[in-house]
Amino acid sequence: MHGQSKFVRATQSLPGTPESAPPGRAAVPRRRCRVILSAMFFHLLLLFTLVPILEIWLLIRIGQAIDVGPTIVLVIATGVIGAALARREGLRTLTRINESLARGIMPAAEMVEGLMITVAGVALVTPGVVTDAIGLAILIPPVRAWLRRRLTDYFKKRVTLIQYPPGPTGPSDKQFIDVEVRDVTDQYPSDQEPE
Repeated sequence: MHGQSKFVRATQSLPGTPESAPPGRAAVPRRRCRVILSAMFFHLLLLFTLVPILEIWLLIRIGQAIDVGPTIVLVIATGVIGAALARREGLRTLTRINESLARGIMPAAEMVEGLMITVAGVALVTPGVVTDAIGLAILIPPVRAWLRRRLTDYFKKRVTLIQYPPGPTGPSDKQFIDVEVRDVTDQYPSDQEPE
């Protein structure tokens, strides 16, 4: 109950909550926020409990099939090969980011790929067969391009971008003060201050 009251207090000042919604705009109900957070927690719980159990089971099965020594060598080899691939793909992506920035283009696709390469590197460093397979799959450029398109489509459906018209940064309706600047240093001697 104590955690719920903290959550309610924290969301009261967030944009999109009923207390902060401007007139005429629909607010995101607190109940929906709780459902989203609960679903996210459930997925993370599954990820951090089921994946290690599956990894241990697979390592035991592989160890029974090919012996313990080759299983350890397999895990180490996939980690080393994967780290080398992640480094190579990461450097390529960094080069493409720099080239896009030099041309004055926002490297959004390259940044998403860089994030995916980071995820692949973390998966490859994690000991296990499933995580290594996922990490190696992400490092394959066609698979990464397919995943990037899927992620982009997913976030386009769920994220709203607000873009202001060209001109001064930010909204232009009654949110700035018009100021006129006059240089008065020539009108007064340096020892006399204006009143």
